[in-house]
Amino acid sequence: MTDGYQQGFATQDQELSGVSLQVNGLLPSWLQGTLVRNGPAKFEVGEHGLRHWFDGLAMLHSFTIEAGCVQYVNKFIDSPSYRYAQEHGRLGYSEFATDPCRSIFKRVATLFRPKFGINTSVSVSKLADQFVAWTEMPHPIEFDPQSLRTIGVVDFADDLKLHTATPHPHLEPTTGDTINVSLRFGATSAYVVYKMPANSSRRQLVASMPVREPAYMHSFALTDAYVVLAEYPLVVNPRRLLLSGKPFAENLQWQPERGTQFLVIRKADGALVGRYRCPAFFCFHHVNAFEHGDELIVDLIAYPDANVIQALYLDVLREPRADGVVHPPNELRRYHVPLSGGAVWHETLADEWLELPRVNYERCHMRPYRFVYGTGLSKQRRDDFSNQLVKIDVEQRTATAWYEPGCYPGEPVFVPAPHAVEEDEGVVLSVVLDARHNTSFLLVLDGRTFSEVARAAAPHRIPFGFHGEFFAG
Repeated sequence: MTDGYQQGFATQDQELSGVSLQVNGLLPSWLQGTLVRNGPAKFEVGEHGLRHWFDGLAMLHSFTIEAGCVQYVNKFIDSPSYRYAQEHGRLGYSEFATDPCRSIFKRVATLFRPKFGINTSVSVSKLADQFVAWTEMPHPIEFDPQSLRTIGVVDFADDLKLHTATPHPHLEPTTGDTINVSLRFGATSAYVVYKMPANSSRRQLVASMPVREPAYMHSFALTDAYVVLAEYPLVVNPRRLLLSGKPFAENLQWQPERGTQFLVIRKADGALVGRYRCPAFFCFHHVNAFEHGDELIVDLIAYPDANVIQALYLDVLREPRADGVVHPPNELRRYHVPLSGGAVWHETLADEWLELPRVNYERCHMRPYRFVYGTGLSKQRRDDFSNQLVKIDVEQRTATAWYEPGCYPGEPVFVPAPHAVEEDEGVVLSVVLDARHNTSFLLVLDGRTFSEVARAAAPHRIPFGFHGEFFAG
């Protein structure tokens, strides 16, 4: 596994600190701060390989930009999963699609006591005054933003009993509250919406909605007045989950006859405003949402079914299929949800494959917007993994791409320029795998022209990650 994009799914054990990177090009003088990226970096424990991209043990990578210079640090997150693997040379906890073949009792304990085995490999955010890494468990892990040293699992000062959570919490701009969606499994399971006020460690219940077979949700949307959940027909039976002896992913069932429902919850009192049904689709990532008259606009990356989860098993990724398809196609869709009644309908916003979408969050979150950035797939190389960055103009329905042969960019993070007038005035940061040289680099693009401003060569290959954030310095 040495050629092409497959290098992005190979273990990187080397941890480095304070490495000055060579910069080619000229970084904007206003760009000061740290990009922190999160993702899996260890895909084997002892003699056993992890099964899915989502299962790899988490590593943080930081690029600190100051006075036109870039310093790099990377470090494994010292989660219970990672610590057990290091100490015992084997898996100790179940991951998304990998199970250590423990007894039913211990497996149940792992699932329902989420302070254990938390492999926070998905995203990072600032939670009150803490820098934290998230996975699909309700307790994130705090880390030091300079050294990336793990501080510990965050214990909330409340008694909410939750078993999963999305790794994409939202910030309420008017209050500074963090809002997230969780699942609680039990005889009667529930979707739980909570908020955590700024400078607090106590989560407050917003809404709890009973559900017999909960849907898998990786993200959700906010508008000024509502929390919006997309309930896909990819569901899990809690009792079967506990007794099956299989990891979480293998308990998910695709039931398209259910369709997809948008659950709209009023923020002010937690009331369920309504359920709005449409034909079945699946999604990992919402893009944005906002209110428009008596309807909600919900933009997201839609798949026709949940086969994308199967496509991301490591044996599939490392040995591409005979038909050359590496990643199932998707669409950037805009769903129109009429609150006063009527059919939910959608339109396609771009003729481009898109994932890991980002917008100018500071300016456009919960507002009409024009530009979305994401990873994509060149029409000339559909037999490849994510091989380009794309900027979509959702008003003009046009796309601009950055592409370089043999290079595989990660999620683009938009950083607005100070005192920007235009929505796309700023830069886009992406960590790119250069398969030609088995290394990686930080790419800086002009947000408006999408042309290269600068790049900084990393000292080693960085495996494909998921999400990151830029924390201004």
